[in-house]
Amino acid sequence: MGSVIFDPLLPMPVLWAAAGLAVLFVAFAVWRGLSGWWLRGLAAAALLAAVANPSLQQEDREPLTDIVILVVDESASQRIADREAQVADAVAAIESEIAGLENTELRVVRFGDAEDDQGTLLMTALSEAMAEEPRARLAGAMLLTDGRLHDVERAPNLPAPLHVLLTGREDDWDRRLVVENAPAFAIIDEEVTLSLRLEDQGAVPAGEGGTAPLRIAVDGGEPQEFQVPVGETLELPLTLTHGGANVIQFVTPEAEGELTDRNNAAVVQINGVRDRLRVLLVSGEPHAGERTWRNLLKSDSSVDLVHFTILRPPEKQDGVPVTELSLIAFPTRELFLDKIDEFDLIIFDRYKRRGILPSIYLDNVRQYVEDGGAVLVAAGPDFASASSLFRSPLGEILPGAPTSRVIEEGFLPQLTDLGEKHPVTAGLPEMAPPGEEEGDPGWGRWFRQVELDELAGNTVMQGVNDGPLLLLDRVGEGRVALLGSDHAWLWTRGFEGGGPQLELLRRLAHWMMKEPELDEEALVASAEGQTMTILRRTLSDEVGDVEVTGPDGTVTMVPLEEVAPGRFQAEYQGPEIGLYRLAEGDQEAVIALGPAAPKEFEQTVASGEALRPVAETTEGGVATVEDGVPDIRQVREGRPAAGRGWIGITPRQAYLTADVTVTPLVPAWLFLLIAAALTVGAWLREGRR
Repeated sequence: MGSVIFDPLLPMPVLWAAAGLAVLFVAFAVWRGLSGWWLRGLAAAALLAAVANPSLQQEDREPLTDIVILVVDESASQRIADREAQVADAVAAIESEIAGLENTELRVVRFGDAEDDQGTLLMTALSEAMAEEPRARLAGAMLLTDGRLHDVERAPNLPAPLHVLLTGREDDWDRRLVVENAPAFAIIDEEVTLSLRLEDQGAVPAGEGGTAPLRIAVDGGEPQEFQVPVGETLELPLTLTHGGANVIQFVTPEAEGELTDRNNAAVVQINGVRDRLRVLLVSGEPHAGERTWRNLLKSDSSVDLVHFTILRPPEKQDGVPVTELSLIAFPTRELFLDKIDEFDLIIFDRYKRRGILPSIYLDNVRQYVEDGGAVLVAAGPDFASASSLFRSPLGEILPGAPTSRVIEEGFLPQLTDLGEKHPVTAGLPEMAPPGEEEGDPGWGRWFRQVELDELAGNTVMQGVNDGPLLLLDRVGEGRVALLGSDHAWLWTRGFEGGGPQLELLRRLAHWMMKEPELDEEALVASAEGQTMTILRRTLSDEVGDVEVTGPDGTVTMVPLEEVAPGRFQAEYQGPEIGLYRLAEGDQEAVIALGPAAPKEFEQTVASGEALRPVAETTEGGVATVEDGVPDIRQVREGRPAAGRGWIGITPRQAYLTADVTVTPLVPAWLFLLIAAALTVGAWLREGRR
């Protein structure tokens, strides 16, 4: 391809100045009445043209193909019904149509689900595809999608038509379960309200709507079914019965003809917490360790403490009139008969039988434990005496029996093999500085131990001659702990370096109040994204594989690896969102992976309304592929690029310049000859006159 260019021999300002002088000289000739003025003007023009140096530029061009981008949406909503088949057929048809166009190439870009439940990032995929191609060659772009995108605000500026090819069918409809409001935390045994709704989308067939069944299951238990109205917000009252994670699953069965059941279920996880923990502390007589128990329980803002100390036992006869006493009478009947069920934990600290609590009251305490309560006995010398609590109805549930011997010598409390695994005592040595000798836990000595015979439960700490020091047991629905020493307070005072006494007593109290994180036998799972961390706590030396049942019923066996004494752990990558059931031995757990309502399934009926304004600004259009892909034509830039049964692309006529040749249009000597001839002609014409 050739074109005329000018390559001046002098700078352009000089050339313009010369042109001005030539005009002045010609004007002067006209003013003087010279008949050859026009010949003089032509001679000056010839000289100026010679200086301007007109040249013929010829380019050797290689034409470049036009590029059409096809962005294929392969997100989760494109895998429902027969949309995958529609996509495959449409891609094949577009490839065939583009192959039939001259000088045109097709770029196919596919993308799937975005991370972190961001939905369909269609415009992001289009922008990235455009960045890979020269803008001057872009003849058009097509989006093969259901139109349900979540980044329409990121639409790029296109130099060519954009067309939307919609999958799906005209009679598609779907039902969706929406959880509108669900708290992350709730108080145990108090009613909390969840808000949810069933909604229908698309071309709902006659007979659907009205009411639909809703099944509700808590912690993977047997679901309960209710008939609920469709399209109305439901207020669902719920009462949590245990602490820790409570997993509530809502399911509405798949209706005939609806697109998918992936949005017919929702899983809500609510963490159950106790409002206030009520603790009754009964101290038999004042001693150095009494304040330790009180400080521990008062320092926890979630604990309501009722504390009584027996300062004036019945046998004390000092002649002081009752009216002169400022002591509070011990409300035995009110505490141990009428309101005993209101307490989460009862602690007997160096308490012995003195006739204050009749046997019927202590028998009521025993029944309270078997019904789900908790009792902790912190034993002093009184526990080895004839008035010991063990020699009362309470002794039937205590895990250790006193031998009547009290050992008064220094000793280091040690964890037993079970104690290294039990959540109440596991890891306690790590909270103290290293001991002087290998194997020492690094804490101070105690100086009194009540010798015990183990009757039941688990011994987690031992003292003199490896005798039981701390015993834990489950009785009926409740729990019992027996601490065979009243010298734990020495750790708090920092004697010989002290020890983790507050942590030990805190764990002990919370284990007895059935806090889930301190259960010795437990199967726990936590999730981050689609990665599940499985933890198995046990007092056994080994455990089996965990059976993981996915939302679709697929069963996977996951082996566990010991990471600490009594703690086995594994990670499992969940293949899909939904509720997973875990089982190992007699331990079971449920956990939900992914969001309660995935973004991909919030809207499943195909629609081009969100993309129509973007397409129309580029002269493009929106078409469905239900009956086939529209014909693809080439149209001129600026003309409408969509019509009934067809869509258009704009040829760009881009090229690559391989070589450039510049040749003077007229030789310099010819310009000089023309200028001389014109000058001589002017002279002859004027001389003849």
